[in-house]
Amino acid sequence: MKRTPLWQLIGTGVFIALASLILTWGFYGRMAGIPVAVSLTLWVMAGVCCYLAFKVRSRLAEGRIGQDRSQLNPVTAAQFLIIGKASAWTGAVVGGGYVGMALYIFPQAGILAAAADDLPGVIASATGGLALSAAGLYLEKVCHVPPPPDGAPVG
Repeated sequence: MKRTPLWQLIGTGVFIALASLILTWGFYGRMAGIPVAVSLTLWVMAGVCCYLAFKVRSRLAEGRIGQDRSQLNPVTAAQFLIIGKASAWTGAVVGGGYVGMALYIFPQAGILAAAADDLPGVIASATGGLALSAAGLYLEKVCHVPPPPDGAPVG
């Protein structure tokens, strides 16, 4: 499996941000309020990804990857890699969406009371999406182990 290219995540985030900016510009009056609690899931998942990354990194440093009960199973590390990849993409899409909203709401916060009320939730969600994407990339990087050189035994 190839690593997620950073430029693809950035490109996706920028595209989603522009689309979100256009949609927010056209439909902001019909949108529901955005509380800070919306960002809670993003921040929790970013924390989970960081925790998993530190666990995998410490097990790799100790050489405790294998089939024993005291070791981290390689299949589990591969599953964590998938979680990291999915989190990186989810963070780019959701974070980009909230960045686009912030681009519209931030200048309007001094004019519209609804925009001033929505600004903390939008900023928390945008930064939560970016944090989730970064944590997912880090988890993916930690879990990605290159294959052994030719002739070297596996495991």
